[in-house]
Parts: sequence; structure tokens; C-alpha cells
Amino acid sequence: MKEPDDQDTDGGKSERSKSDARQSHSSRSASKSAMKEDYKSVEDTTGETFTEGEESYLGDDESYVEHLEGSSSLFQDDYVESIGKSQYMETPVADAEEAEEEVKKKIPESFFYDYMELASMPFVTPDSNIPLDLLTLVHSFGYDCRKRANLQLLDSNMVLYIAGNQLILLNLKTKEQTYLRSSSGRGIGVIGVHPQKTYFTVAEKGVFPKIIIYEYPSLRPYRILQDGTDLAYAYVDFNSNGTLLASVGGNPDHTLTIWNWKEEQPLLRTKAFSQEVFKVSFNPEDDEQLTTSGSGHIKFWEMALTFTGLKLQGSLGRFGKTATNDIEGYMELPDGKVLSGSEWGNMLLWEGGHIKVELSRASGKPCHQGPINQIMLDEGEVITIGSDGCVRIWDFETIDTADTIDETGLLEIEPINELQVDKNVRLFSMIKMNEIGNNFWLSQDSNGAIWKLDLSFSNITQDPECLFSFHSGAIEALAVSPLTYLMATTGLDCSVRLYDFASKTPLVQMKFKQGGTALAWVPRLVSNGGAQITAGFEDGVVRILELYDPKGLTVFVGRKRVSDADIRLKQVFKPHTSPVTALAYDRDGEVLATGSKDQTVFFFEVERDYKPIGYITTPGPVCQLTWSTASHPESTLLIICENGYVLEAPFPTIKEEEEDHDVVSYEIKDMCIKCFHFSSIKSKILRLIEIAKRKKQKELKEKEKEERRKSLEAEMGEDGERELQGEEEEEEEPLPEIFIPLTPCHILCGFYSGPGKFWVSLGGYDSGFLYHCEFPPYDKSSDITEKKDEPFDFRLLEDTEDNPITTITFSINQEIMFCGMQNGAIRVYILNKNDPSLTNMEDYWHFSMHDNNYGCIKAISTSFDDRFLVTAGADSNIFVFNIFSEFELKEVMKAKVPSPKFGIETEPIPEDIEDPKAYSIENARRKREHDKLMKEGEEIKAEKRERIKALRNQLQKLLQMNEELPKHMQFKRTDFDLDSKIRAEIDRKTANKIQQVEKELAWEKEKHQLGLMKLQNRFRDSLESDTIVVHAIQSDHKISSYRLVKPSKYSKSKRPSQSERRASKFERFEKEGTGRKDSQRDTGGSISVPEESIIEKGKKFRPKTLSEIMVENQIEKTRKLILKAERAQLKIQQRKKEWEEMYKSKPDDDYEDPKDVQAIKEAQLYMGDFNLKTAPDYKIPEHMRINAAKKEEELGYLDSMAYSKKMHMNKCIVSLRDLKVAVIEEIQCLVQELKNIQSTLHVSKHIPIPQIPQIHPEEVPEKRFQYDEETLLAFKQQQMKNQAETAPQVEKAASAGSAGSFLRLSSGKDGDLTTRDSLSRSSKASVFNLDIPKFMEFERTDPTEVELEIMKRDEIKHLYMQQYLINRIKELIVTFDAELRLLRHQKMKLDTQMKLSDLHHVTLFQEMLLLKNFEKQENILQECVNSLDKEEQDMQWKINETLKEMEEKKNEVAKVQDQETALYAGFQAALGENNKFANFLMKVLKKRIKRVKKKEVEGVADEDKESDESSEEESSLESDEDESGSEDEVFDDSICPTNCDKGLFELALQLREKRLDIEEVLVEEKKMIDNLRKEYDTLSKKVKIVATNLNMAEEALEAYQREKQQRLNELLVVIPLKLHQIEYVVSGEIPRDLSGTLVFSNHSLGRLQERIVQLHEENSQQQKLNKEYRERRKQLIREKREMAKTIQKMEETVNQLMVSKFGRVINLEALQTLSVNTTLEELKIKKLRKELSNTKEMKMWEEKIAQVQWELMMKTKEHTKKLHQMNDLCIEKKKLDSQLNILQNQQGNAFQGPRKADTVAREKVTELIQVQAQRILALKEEVVLLRKKGGLVLPPIHSPQENE
Repeated sequence: MKEPDDQDTDGGKSERSKSDARQSHSSRSASKSAMKEDYKSVEDTTGETFTEGEESYLGDDESYVEHLEGSSSLFQDDYVESIGKSQYMETPVADAEEAEEEVKKKIPESFFYDYMELASMPFVTPDSNIPLDLLTLVHSFGYDCRKRANLQLLDSNMVLYIAGNQLILLNLKTKEQTYLRSSSGRGIGVIGVHPQKTYFTVAEKGVFPKIIIYEYPSLRPYRILQDGTDLAYAYVDFNSNGTLLASVGGNPDHTLTIWNWKEEQPLLRTKAFSQEVFKVSFNPEDDEQLTTSGSGHIKFWEMALTFTGLKLQGSLGRFGKTATNDIEGYMELPDGKVLSGSEWGNMLLWEGGHIKVELSRASGKPCHQGPINQIMLDEGEVITIGSDGCVRIWDFETIDTADTIDETGLLEIEPINELQVDKNVRLFSMIKMNEIGNNFWLSQDSNGAIWKLDLSFSNITQDPECLFSFHSGAIEALAVSPLTYLMATTGLDCSVRLYDFASKTPLVQMKFKQGGTALAWVPRLVSNGGAQITAGFEDGVVRILELYDPKGLTVFVGRKRVSDADIRLKQVFKPHTSPVTALAYDRDGEVLATGSKDQTVFFFEVERDYKPIGYITTPGPVCQLTWSTASHPESTLLIICENGYVLEAPFPTIKEEEEDHDVVSYEIKDMCIKCFHFSSIKSKILRLIEIAKRKKQKELKEKEKEERRKSLEAEMGEDGERELQGEEEEEEEPLPEIFIPLTPCHILCGFYSGPGKFWVSLGGYDSGFLYHCEFPPYDKSSDITEKKDEPFDFRLLEDTEDNPITTITFSINQEIMFCGMQNGAIRVYILNKNDPSLTNMEDYWHFSMHDNNYGCIKAISTSFDDRFLVTAGADSNIFVFNIFSEFELKEVMKAKVPSPKFGIETEPIPEDIEDPKAYSIENARRKREHDKLMKEGEEIKAEKRERIKALRNQLQKLLQMNEELPKHMQFKRTDFDLDSKIRAEIDRKTANKIQQVEKELAWEKEKHQLGLMKLQNRFRDSLESDTIVVHAIQSDHKISSYRLVKPSKYSKSKRPSQSERRASKFERFEKEGTGRKDSQRDTGGSISVPEESIIEKGKKFRPKTLSEIMVENQIEKTRKLILKAERAQLKIQQRKKEWEEMYKSKPDDDYEDPKDVQAIKEAQLYMGDFNLKTAPDYKIPEHMRINAAKKEEELGYLDSMAYSKKMHMNKCIVSLRDLKVAVIEEIQCLVQELKNIQSTLHVSKHIPIPQIPQIHPEEVPEKRFQYDEETLLAFKQQQMKNQAETAPQVEKAASAGSAGSFLRLSSGKDGDLTTRDSLSRSSKASVFNLDIPKFMEFERTDPTEVELEIMKRDEIKHLYMQQYLINRIKELIVTFDAELRLLRHQKMKLDTQMKLSDLHHVTLFQEMLLLKNFEKQENILQECVNSLDKEEQDMQWKINETLKEMEEKKNEVAKVQDQETALYAGFQAALGENNKFANFLMKVLKKRIKRVKKKEVEGVADEDKESDESSEEESSLESDEDESGSEDEVFDDSICPTNCDKGLFELALQLREKRLDIEEVLVEEKKMIDNLRKEYDTLSKKVKIVATNLNMAEEALEAYQREKQQRLNELLVVIPLKLHQIEYVVSGEIPRDLSGTLVFSNHSLGRLQERIVQLHEENSQQQKLNKEYRERRKQLIREKREMAKTIQKMEETVNQLMVSKFGRVINLEALQTLSVNTTLEELKIKKLRKELSNTKEMKMWEEKIAQVQWELMMKTKEHTKKLHQMNDLCIEKKKLDSQLNILQNQQGNAFQGPRKADTVAREKVTELIQVQAQRILALKEEVVLLRKKGGLVLPPIHSPQENE
């Protein structure tokens, strides 16, 4: 089935498909004749017809033809032309019939193909002596671990996988490999194994590739399937019984084909999808269902039988809300659902083409960290493997029944088991090993390994075992030992591996942090044992690795012998900053050259531990380095760059060690480097070939022409010659133009051919040739970027137009050239001896080995003895070949691992360079030189600073000397300036610099301000109060406040209650509205009050009529009678009610008080059994159940309490700090006053002044955020001092100098401040001193006695004040310290409480988190319980309502039955005694008749409603008493018998109707009772079911609560205890383990102890009560007997009195309730009232008529007045008309034409007349209406003028 989006192709995918197709096409390496044969065979195969389902296939192929139009011209011309016709054109009918006949012929079961005819063979140039088995595959060390399904199992020991163009069968036990070649020679796409393991399929690549099915274990080709895809197969799969095979193609067609593989016939075919398809598989339970998945899709297929035949119908999976992703692994479930993986690691369950649910792990974790690559079902368990290296086992039932529970579409499940294979493992596929009793699996690791996994998950489960380890990804480099059969490889998988390729054994590997890019085996001249390898890595590091045999080491006791070889790091250095691409040792082993993509070549001196010699720069990235051979006179280095440059560098000059100290860089600038800049000559070569071809064709034509001329001359003579001359010569086509690519083609490889000459192979446009080039002479002045050099010779390479040579190596004797091709093929050229010019390159051997699409050969090398050839490709494969030799030796070979050198165990391993950002050798030297220059510069700066410092000191001395001079001799400060302009200029420049610096630092300033603001927002704004530490003044005591943050989210403010909450606007509006309405009602009522009061007053003073007095008397009389009867009835009912209540309150004989029952039950449950919360059967009381919300509230309450206490304490501490500030201020004032006092006293009488306390910085933390310039400078000084301490000596000196300047500046500023203070003090002192001389100016006289007395008094006063002030200071200090100690004591208590609250907070928070985890399920269970409880209550309410209704119906039935009994009794009483017609009348009464339907009487309106109930209204009731004998006796009840009282007869008929009504009512009531009883039974059953479910739900909730309580019990609670609080003592000691103890609070323990006393008291009290109640019971029994006797006596007395008074026993209740006929009295009263009301109504209408007549008279008068007005207006109108006519006659002669004013006036008058006419008509109509009674009066019509 073709999908709508099959035609839409992604751009990236299409480009990739183009390139894949181009590579596949370009991989053709056979000769032209072989190609023609291939195409011929392709055309033959495509001639067959397609079976059903080919229509969509052909339709899709049309789009493929269009798609190919964008491909390269080569592909289009060569590929489409060769196969397009046969594939895309309709097949003739005759061919189709022949094909159908061939299909009908069945292939025999025993038929096999010949493998040798199918397998691709090497191509050898015809007529050459090259043997076909020139190279024989010996072993494969690689594994394409990133190829899908590239690990298959044939039996328990045989593994199958693809390696390039080979299929390898690996025996797991013997490690032997068996190889099967591809038939196309263009690679293998995919492999598959039959379910019975007897066959396996090999789906190949190429043009119309085949699917070959081999039989196992014979390995013979059994069946071949053709025409399944265009270029390559992507996946194959057998159905469950192996009868069908499904295949899906790769780019570009993606064809899905279902094969009957045994008959080699396709059954169904269609296009799978427009993008890459990864996998196809059958449903194991249904062969008619398939699934495909791939890039961004999953598709579900079904074989459907349509009217045109069997078709494949596909349904594309819709991802919906889920992101579209590539689906790698999936699995079909038995019921048709599909379980797939996803890129993010979750599993997707598909049903009906949509995602049913997405499965993840708990807490939203994915099932795997990364894509899920495979999903399998094994033994009822789902197994998933992922790129995270994990294998997880899931429960199948959980997945199969999974469904969404919310809108997210996610369902959380957990695996049953899981296995983490290892670190750095990416599992790609897995297959089960069929070993009985074991659960072993083989797994493909895309990081280069095959693992054996044990998934039994038992106690004896084995650890994952790595069976084989390989390179992952492309192999970048290969090196072979010069002494033995060892080789080393490296790749971007960060490993270096060593192999013994002779014995086919991998030896050892070493892992690094970065990937390897280059390798070179150290030559024998350097390492005699061949034990060293040089490796280059992608971070520019070069490492020297040493290989040794660990068996040769000294064996210590307990040492484990690991392997036959080991590697150790010998040396490491970093010459480059980009990947190292080439390593080369010169021919003498003295110099190592390293090339890199950073466009440098570095030289190292090998003998001196690879000491750097220097480096040269290249014009492009280096791709190959080759030293000249010994045949060259000088040792030179051939440097090949990717971008077309080839350089030749001479042997570098090795300098002595003394000359190396002063060198700034390692760059070698004086090296004479020759350069060759390749310029394309391919177009010239093609032009020359075309010229030669045309020349040859021309010569042939001339020769033919000459022969024709001779023959015509002989035949026709001169006429023949004229005829030849008349023939026109054909015009020649223009020669191909010279083309040079704009971007130079990459040079892939090259080698020396002689001194100054070399061969190169290029890719891109210039491929297809080997170019022979020669270096031009060295010219120092020439620019190498502008020069263009051309090769002087070339060699044409056949079939390499799109398949260039990527690497070349030679045999030892240079007679064989081995070439590695871009498409993974190996080409071997046989050369002549000593022929560096490659004169003979016609004969070659060509064979495809690596993958043709991505298996480019990266390295190729021969062994040291030319016996083996080793190739390494980008497809992770390493092949070892045996080179053909006539003297082949058969003995088993094994490489010799070098022995370790002496003392290798004690040699220190050098420190490896693991940091990719580490300095290279050149960068390190440059930095060292830069540091040296900086050091010298800093020394010069320091010297200059010292000189400036000396000059500054000299200036300071001069200034000081100047100040010491007298004022008149002092120089001014400006006199020291040499030139005032200089200072002004300096100031100006300084200001400009400051302004410039401010501008430059504006961004930094803004940045730091924002940073400061963010820091404040993050750390400071969230603080409620910072820590304040208040120190005592005399002691060391101190107190610190709490550092409080703002309240957390849990400490929420208390919500206002409903009573406290402010009324909303709507509520206020409603209140106001109702108030307004009430007020309006009140006002309305008040308005109506006067009118009503007037009426009442009128009624009061109006005399009553006789009829009213009669009515009132009758009413009063009736009211009294009714009231009397009602009182009697009420009294009787009340008495009945009291008796009923008393009888109801009477307990049964087995009655028990509910309180006692409950008390007994509680005692049985809890007495003597105090269940702990840890008990398994502990039942949580309802009031003690807690949830996350309550716990959060509790946590918030705790936080708010702690917060409030801390805030209160902080306020106290702040108040204390403020008190200290006030105390210090007061002390300062007192000290100042004390100083003033002491200034007047003699020194000997001075008391030491106490020191003024200081405010510590900790006491005012808010001042830390207040800063000024001095603070910033001090901070900078401190920062620089810290840097100076940590920096090296050079930086220390520099920073010390700058810090010194800052110190001087700050000290100067401080000095200024101090001098300013000193000046102020000195000024004060000077003021004081100046005052003294004023007094001393007068002559000093001796004081008088009075003065002495005054002075003495002052002295005494000052001494007292001095002592008082000192005492006051001490008192202030002591008081403050006492306050601090008191508050400190309180804070210590609060600290203890806060620590306990913190511990409690932690516990509460843990409980809250735990409760939140339980909350979801608990809410579900609680909702279930609540719903069931509500349902039970509703049903119970319904049952109660039903019971009530049943009771009511029963009461109604009883009442109806009582009515029937009363009816018979009344009729019997009416008959009287001895009535001879009694029987007849009774029969009439009891006769059964069909009643007339009520609808005939009630009217038509009720007919429709009651038509359905007509049958129910027919009476068919029988009498309960039949005294008249037989029912069949017929009598006439329509005629009254003679002599029978007609009144009784009529009464009998009336009562019969009543009886029938009663019987109908009884039937209806009984029916309703039956229905209610059925409803009651149904509800009772439902209630039982709901009660059962409720009990189960409550039990589940209780179990969940118990589980929650157990989890809460597991939380640790910290309780600090003292030793005296521990009363758990064993043998007089406190045990170490207190886990079995209980912790009680003192209050709880006290309550328990009090409860013991209370229980004793209660016990004695209950015994007393029991005794009293027993006595009381005996007394009550006696009183009951006596009361029964008294009641009996009173009943007898009452009966006697009734007999004596009434003659018989009567019903006193009936007697008491006898009263007047209330109905009759009420009717009489109604009649009187009706008469009165009618009289009043008549009077009211008479008054209304009078009022209306009066209104009519008033209206008539008004309209008469209006008629008079109208008459006046008419007269006025006539007058105006006459005046108007007169004016018109008078003025008409004066004016000839009408004026505008006249016209306007006329229009106004006309309008006025019309209005007046309308008014007149209206008035007339109004008059007519008024003449009629009740006429409608319309409002008067106003004129427009009036309206305006």
C-alpha cells in the first residue's frame, strides 16, 4: 500500500542516497568486459514479471527515476541508461507468459547452487602471468560493530558476522574463522538466520543485488532471490515457521518484499517508506502482520485480500503529542500491539496505529539512558537493551495491560531485574545462546566488543564476559614490526592495539584519553629489539610506547601473569596543537619528523631522548611524510599536504646544547625547502588522448579513402575521381576545453621515485592517474602560493575515475606495488626491477575486500619478510593476507615479542599529557620567553619606581626644610614647580585619562553594579535580620542575635475565619439592597398607615348591622364548640402520646445500655493492651490520622513559633545594642565633663578617667555595606597583598611596588587625617593657650581669704562631682553588663529550645516528604471510601424513606379498612332491626358491578391522561362477606321493590359507590406497598454489597495507613535525655542497646500513673454501684407487681361506674369528641359573609359610577372650551386670509417676480394652516369620542413650532 507521504523525501536523506548510489556505482573495479557481462545479467534478471503488489512498486520507481536526475552525469549516463529501460518499461505480454510458466515449475528440495560459480573472484589483467591467489585471506582482526544485526548465532559455538565483502563464521571454542565471499563483489548489506538454524541468508549490495540463502552446516548456496531492491538490502527476517522471508531495501527505493524463498518467488512487493528503514519483522503470532521501523517512523503492515488480489496494506504510526523520533528496536505482542523504543529511552506501546501509552520509570526517569536498540520477549518477560549498556527485564503482563492514567500519557513502571554490562558499553543487538539449563546471551557492543551475558539473575549468575574486543569506528593508522610478525593499530576509539598476525592472536591494547591518528614502528637502528612504537594522537601529543614480554620480568610471589605481551609508556611530548597525521624516522634513525593538521612539521633528535630540533611551517595540512631511501645521495623529507602542495625539506641541522638557550622559538627559518604546487593537467591529458584518437581515426579514414580512390579509378577512371572530389569532408567536433578546478583536489598519497622526483595520487577531479612530478630549483624569493607546477609524466590507472588510490606500499624488492583503494578494494601492480618511473603498469590484480561504501583503506603494509600483507579500513576491519610465494613454508609461525630490557620494573613511568589544552613544545617555549621578557620589564619598572621614590623623598625633605624656615624666607609651593604649564598639562591629562577610564569602565561598572544588586537580592534581601554580636563592657561576655531569613512557605499567615472575614462587595451590596427594600417597604407601609387608620376609625365609629351581629354570634358559638372538642381531642392525643412514649421507653428483657455496651467493647479492646504505633496490628484512630497538608500546617506553625521567638529575642538584642550606644554616648559626655572638672583640679587630686567603651564592628553589621573611597582602597591593597603572597617572585616584586604606592597613598591620606585631627586639637590647645597669656598679662597677686574660701569650696565641689561622675560611669557599665548577662541567660535557654525545634523541624519535614509520597494513593483510597460511604448513606436514606412510605401506606390501608367497616356498620344501623328487605339491600350494597369510567364524567381534557388507566379503574372486587347465598343468583337492583323504603334503597346505591371507591383505593395502596417492598429488598441487597465494598475499602485504607505509620516509625526522632531520665536498667546498669525502650514525656508518664490510681478508685466505686443497682432492681420488681394489681382494681371500678351510668361499657374518647356539625356551621357562616361582601361590592360599584359620571361632565366642559377656541382660530384665519389677499393685490404690481422672503413666508403660513387644520380634525374626533361612553382620549397634537 502506497502511503501519501512516500513521495516526500528529506533533503538530507536524498543527498545521502545520491552519494551512496554514486559510491556504489564507482566501486566497480572489474574490467569493462566484466562490467558488460554484469549489466547483461542484470538485464536478463529484470525481464521477469512482478507478482501482485507490483503496481505501487512501479509507481514509486517513477519517483526514483526523477530523483536520479539530480545525480552526477557519470552515474546518470552509465547506470540509468544500462538498467533504466529494463526496469521501468512495461514488459511484453509474451515475456510475462513465459515467466509465469517458469514460476509454476517448482525447484527440487535437493537442488543446490555451486558456490565457486557464485563467489566473486579477483580480477586479473587478461594475458598476464599474475596468479589469482596472489593474496589469500588468512585472518580478520576487525568487526563492523556499528552495522545492524551484525551478530547472528547458528549454534551454540558458531557465530556469523559481516566483514566487508566477506561473511565470517567464527567458532567460539576454537577461534577458527571460515569465510564466504560475496557474489557481487560490492559488499554485503545484512544477514539473517532461519528460526530452525538450518539456513542463513546473505543479502548483498550492488546493482540489483541478490539474496543468497545458504544451507548450514554444509555452507552450500541453496536458493537465490533476485530483483528485491536496487542497490542494497537493509534488513531481512524470516517468519516464525521459516516459510516466508521479508526483505527491505536501502536507499534509494526502500522496497519491502515478501518472498516464498524456497521457490525463489516474490509474493508481495511495495515501497516501505520514503526515508531510511532500519528493520522489518513478522508478527510471531500472525504471519499476515508485519512491522517496519526506521528514520522518524514506524509502520504496521497487513496482508489484505482485495478485489485485485493479495496486497500489502501499511498503516503509518501516528506519534501525536509524542515527539517524532527514529525507532531502532521494537517487538510485536501476541495481541497485535507493538512495543517500541525511542531515542530518549522510554518505551512506546502502539495500538491501532497510535501510541496508547508511554512507559517510563519512577520519578520520570527514562527506561534507558539513550535509545533502546532491541526489545525481545523471552519466557514471558520483556527484555530491552539500550545504548547505556544496560539490559533490563520487565513484566510482560504489566506492559500488555498498560494504559494511561492522566493527560501526560505516561505510565511509570519498574524493571524486574537489570544488568549493567560495563562502563563505556553501547549495546546494539543481542541474541540468545541455546544452551540447556543456562540463560546465556551474546551481545553486540557498538563500542567494539562481543559480550557473553548471563541473564539468569540467580545466586550463581556469572559476570558479563567480554569474548572479543575490536576497534570501534575507522582505523586511522597501522604499523608493522621490522623484525617480527607484530602489527599495531590505532583509531579514534582512543586505543592502541597490538596483534600477532602470524599466529592470528590479539596481544594487548592500551587506552588513552584522545583518539589515535598516526603510528610508526621505531626502526631497528633506534630500538634494536624492535620494541618501541611511536603513536600520534588527535590532541597533538606524540607518545613513545614500549612493548615487552611480561614473562621475562622478575616474578614475585602472588603476581598474576596476564598475557603474552604488555605495553608501557616510555616518553610523551606535545609538538602540535592539532591531530598528528604523519610520523617518519629518517633512514639512519637519527631524526623523527611529525606532521600535523596545524600545518607544521616538527623534527626531534632521537638519540638525545627526542630532544626538539625545530619545526617548519607548511602551506597546508600535512597528510604524509616520507624520508628518502638510501639510494638518494642526501637524506630529504617528502612532505605531502592535502591542498596540493608537496615540499622537500633537507635533513635538519642538529645544534649544540649551548646554542639552544637564547633561541626564542623552535621555528627553523633558514631551511632550504623546495616546493611543488600541483596544477591539474587532467583536462590536457584527456585532450591529448582525444587528439591522438582523432588522429588515428583520421589516418584510418585517409587509408580507406585512398583504397576507394584506387578501386574507383580502376573501375570508372576520371569520373570516379570527380565523384570522390565531390564528397564533402565531415566537420570535426571541437576538442574538450582545458579545465582546472577552482579548489585544488586533495593529494591522497605519494612516494619518492628518485632524487627530487615523486609520484602522487589525487582524489576528486584529478583521480584516475598517477602523476610524476619534479621539484623546481629552490628559489628563496618566489611566492609558493602563486606558483603553479605541472607534472612531467603520468600513468593512466584503469577504472579509478571515481575510485582513487588512497595508500600505497611496496614490497622489499620494490617489484610489487600494493594499493589501497577508496572503495575498500586492493590493487596489486607487478613492476619491473629497478623501475621507479613505473614504466610497466598495465598488468594488475584487483580484489574487493573492505566495505565498498564506507570501507576506504586507511593503511596497507607488508610484513618484514614480504610474506604477509595487512590492510586496515574505515569499516573497522583488519585483514591479513598471505602473499603468493613459490617457496611457501607450512610450519606454524608465531611472532616473537621483545624481551623486557634490564631494569624496566624500576624505570619511572613518565607523566602522561592527558589535558588536550596543554601547551605544545613551541607554545611552551614561547610562553617561557614571554615570561622572561615580562620579568625583565617588571625589573626595569621596579628600578624606575625606586628612582622616582628617591626623587620623591628628596622633594619631601626640601619641603620639610622649607617649612622649618621663617615665614618670610619660605618658598611658596608653586615655586617648586619647574613650569606651571607642566603641572597644568599633567592635571589636564590626568582629568582626561580619568574621564577616559570612566568611559572604558562604564560597562564594567554597570556589570558590577548589576552583580552587586543580584548578590544583594540573593543573599541580603532575603534576610529579615543579620547577626548582631553585642559585647559586654567589662567582661568577655557577649550575645549574638539570630540570623533570620524571611518566613518560609510553610509558615503561612492564618486565614481569617468566616466571622472575622470582611464582607465582600457583593455581600455588602446585597445587604444594602435588602436594607433598602426593607426601608422602602417600611416607608410604603408608613404611607399606607394613615389611609388604613382612617378606614379603621370609620369602621370603629360606624354602627354594626343586624346581619353582622348575627354572623359574629354564630361564629363565636361555633368557635367555642370547636375549641372545646379540640381541647378534648388534644388531651386524648397527648395522653396517647405519653403512653406510647412510655411504652417505647420500656426496655426489653434483654436490654443493655448502649453506653455500657460501648464501655465493655472498649474495655475488651484496650484494657491491658496498649498497642504501640510500631505494632503490626495498630489501628490509627480517626482523629490521629494525619496527611501532608496537616503536617505542612504543623511545620508552618513550628516555623512561625520559632520565627516569632527569634524575632522577639532579636528585638531584645537590638534594644540592648541601642542601650549600649546610649550608654557609650552618656559615658562620653560624662568623661568630657570629668575632663573639664579635672582641668581645674590639681594633678595630684585627679582620679584615673575610665576608658570609653567602643562599638565593635560586629555590633553594627549594617555598616559593612557602607563604604567610601578609603574602604575601597584598603580592600584593593589587601587584595594585592594576597596576590603578592600567592604569585611568583617576579609578580611578587611588581605587586609589592604597586602595593607600596597604594600604601603610601593611603598612609598619606591617613596622615592628612591625623594632621587634620592634630591641627584641630592644636587649634583648641592654642585657643586655650592664647587665653592664658591674657590672664597672665596682669600681674599675679595673692588671693584674698574670700577667694581662698571660694576656691576651697569649688575644689570640694569638683572633687565630689569627680567622684560622682566616676561612680555614675561605673554604674552605667555594671548595669549594662548585668542586662547583657541576664539576656544571655535567656538566650541560652532559647538556643536549647531552638535546637530542639530544629531537630523537630527536620523530623516534621521528613514526615511531610514521606506523607507527600503516600498522599496520592491515600487520596485515591479515601475518595473511594468516601464515595462508598456516601453511596451507602444515600441508599440507607432511600431505605428509610421507603420504610416510612410503607408505614404511611399501611396506615392509609388501615384507615380505608376502618372506613369500609364504618360504612357497613352505618348501613346496618340505618336498616334497623327486623327489616324484611335487609338481605336484598345488603346484596345491592355488596353487588359486583363494572363501574362507569371517570373520564366520561370528568370531561374531554382528562381523557388522554387517564386512557391508559381505564382498565385499572374497573371494579372487579368481591365482597368479603356474602350472606345472600349463591353469587350466580340474579336479581334486579335497578328497581326498588314494592314496600321497600326508597330512601334506604338510594342509600344502599350511594354506599355501594363509596364501597367500590374504597375497594379501588385498597387495591392501589396494596399495589404500592408491594412495589415499595420490592424496592426495599433491592436496596437492601445493594446496601449489603456496598457495605462489603466499603469494608474492603476501609480495610485497604487502614492497611495503607498502617503502612504509612510503619514508614513514619522508621524515621529517626532525636530526643535529648539525661541519665536520671533513663529508667531502663538491666542488672543495675544502663544497657548499651536502648532500641527496645519506650520514651514517655513526664506529662504522659504522670497521666499513666494517675490513671492507675483512678482505675483503683473507679473499680471500688463500680463495685459499690453494682451492689446498689442490684438492690434497686429487687425493689422495682416488687413495685411493678403492686402497680399491676392497682391497675386491675381501677379498671374494674371504671367499668362498674360506666355500666351504672350508661348501662354498658362505652368508648369515652368518642364521647368526649362528640360536637356540633362543623361543616354545616361553617357553610352558614360562609353564606352570611357572602351576603355581606356582595352588599359591600354593590355599594362600591355605585360609588364608582358616580365618580365616572362626574369625570365625564368635567371632560365635556373642557372639550366645549376647546371648541370655542377652535372657532376663534377659524375666524382669525379668515381675517388673515383676507389681509393676505389684499397685500398680494397691492404689492403684486410693484414687484414683477416672487421674492425669496415671500416664498419663505408663504411656506411658513401654508405649513401653519396645515397644522391648524390637523388640530381642528383632531379636536373634532376627540369631541366625537367624548360623546361616547368609555371612549379613548388621545393626547393633543402639537405643531412643529411648539415642539421646537
